[in-house]
Amino acid sequence: MKLIVGLGNPGKEYEKTRHNTGFMVMDKLADEFNVQISTSKFKGEYVKFKYKSEDVILLKPMTFMNLSGESVSALMNFFKIKVEDLLVIYDDLDMPVGKLRLRESGSAGGHNGIKSIISHVKTQNFKRIRVGIDRNPLIPTADYVLGKFMNNEQGDIQKGIENACQAVMTYLDKDFNKAMNKFNKKA
Repeated sequence: MKLIVGLGNPGKEYEKTRHNTGFMVMDKLADEFNVQISTSKFKGEYVKFKYKSEDVILLKPMTFMNLSGESVSALMNFFKIKVEDLLVIYDDLDMPVGKLRLRESGSAGGHNGIKSIISHVKTQNFKRIRVGIDRNPLIPTADYVLGKFMNNEQGDIQKGIENACQAVMTYLDKDFNKAMNKFNKKA
């Protein structure tokens, strides 16, 4: 069983903000798989379905970013999902808008959602796809990540979301190393 988690904040006011890039990828994946992320449990919204005879869960934690680990660990414990089957998708301030970086482990890098997950699953050894949102030195970080993408960034973030979905498909169809080899090279 594979657990794919997209990080974001619940509520209308956060829709389409930079910090909700993980949620945007989840929504696109749900469309690709023709499923709805609509079951509310484990402090999140999720859907469980079969893909090529394997169970896959798409999860959007509804705890707000800083408490994402509560939802992830509750669902993992209930379904007995191993940490090696966890993949987390989230925004990254240190990369250009839409650029991807796939890793099999690593620190939180200042991302509070990842800090929470590391704290709750007791390891930083889980797969992740970071989607670049860039940063603006003229705007305080908290305001920036909770802001929406500018018009001139729409094409790049849409491409990043599509590439993140393709990376997930490569992971499910082949393996994570193949996804890393393919998508870490894309400009």
